[in-house]
Amino acid sequence: MKSLYIDAINSGISGDMFLASLLGLNDEPNEILSDLKELKVHLKGVSILDLELVEVKRMGMEVHQLKVSIKESKNHRTPDELSNALERFLDNKQYSKSAKKFARNVLNTLFKAEAEVHGNLVENIHLHELSSVDTLVDILGVTKALDNLGGFTENFTYHCSNIPLGGGNIKTAHGILPVPAPATVKIFERSNLVVIGGPIESELVTPTGAALLVNLKPKVSKIANQMSLLSVSCSTGQKEFKNFSNIMRLIYGEIEEPVNSKIPHPLKDYVEEVTVLETAVDDVSGEILGNFVQTLEDEDIFDVQIIPSITKKNRPGHIIKILCNPQNNFDLIYKTLRELGTLGVRYYTTKRVCIDRKLEKSTIELNNKNYELHFKVSYIHMPDGIKVINVKPEFEDLKNISKQTNLSIKEILFFCQSEMEKYFGKNR
Repeated sequence: MKSLYIDAINSGISGDMFLASLLGLNDEPNEILSDLKELKVHLKGVSILDLELVEVKRMGMEVHQLKVSIKESKNHRTPDELSNALERFLDNKQYSKSAKKFARNVLNTLFKAEAEVHGNLVENIHLHELSSVDTLVDILGVTKALDNLGGFTENFTYHCSNIPLGGGNIKTAHGILPVPAPATVKIFERSNLVVIGGPIESELVTPTGAALLVNLKPKVSKIANQMSLLSVSCSTGQKEFKNFSNIMRLIYGEIEEPVNSKIPHPLKDYVEEVTVLETAVDDVSGEILGNFVQTLEDEDIFDVQIIPSITKKNRPGHIIKILCNPQNNFDLIYKTLRELGTLGVRYYTTKRVCIDRKLEKSTIELNNKNYELHFKVSYIHMPDGIKVINVKPEFEDLKNISKQTNLSIKEILFFCQSEMEKYFGKNR
């Protein structure tokens, strides 16, 4: 079994640094760079895209560094522009199915983090920090370099060190922000990686670097696992510090580990941990319960349920269940105690399977007039392609169309059927 240990304790991680190290492990790094230069064909406004892997000295060591030269006329790009460019590139080049999924997941991780930080839907964000083609260079380059190593097969494992975040402030399109950047923090929130502050006052982890690392799902260890070394590659980024090496080290080798020949189910990729909060009340009015549910709309929760029940002494009551991110459980427990006056809240962490979903814009024709609405499409990446699980019109859109047409929502749903059927026939 092959294994890659990502030693970032003396560097942090950025997309270009990670790519430079991985190119050092590949037999044909220039072939990867040559393909990546073709990205300018897939993004409007890019007139120059030059990439070169060079050797530089850091702390007396010769290490890899990626030199990137870009000239583009656009100062920001939408998620659709970047996604479409990524898809076209993946279709034109030789990437495995698992590699394609990884690249899509990394880009979606960046979109979701930026959207959550700025309080927007993904399709409405303008990615000033991801405006340049170098975001796609990093994602597609790292994906290809790992794919060449067999990094997306069952017989490959990832391990990494603790990740230093740096400190101080950084200048962004939104002004001066603290390090780590808000999007970087959001990305690490959903991972099991161990991050540490410092050791210097500078940004050591970029959102792209964080998204790449998190989606590899490495196991954290202070030193590399016992392995037979095949190759070691070191790289540095664009920054140079006086008392900090800024050198990333990748240790690539083979480990003796029994291989499970059974192919894992695709749904294993959709497993995530959630916390369930639960309390029972029998002395709270319907008005207070309704207000409590409304206050939860401003909280980061997945779901809330109120279930009628019978409590001690045959009193009618309610069981309140809240599904949330494990990191938010105590804040939500405190809110529940305050709002409801309950004396205790049970909580436990469990696992759930939560599949992919996306919003698709479409139109339906009613009485010779077109109306725009969105469909929520849920789907799973299967070995033989994408399996659509459900297609559902957004209820708020249905309500708006109902007001405009005087048709009932049930009637409008009949006219949505043909559009919904189209998504079940797509495989993308």
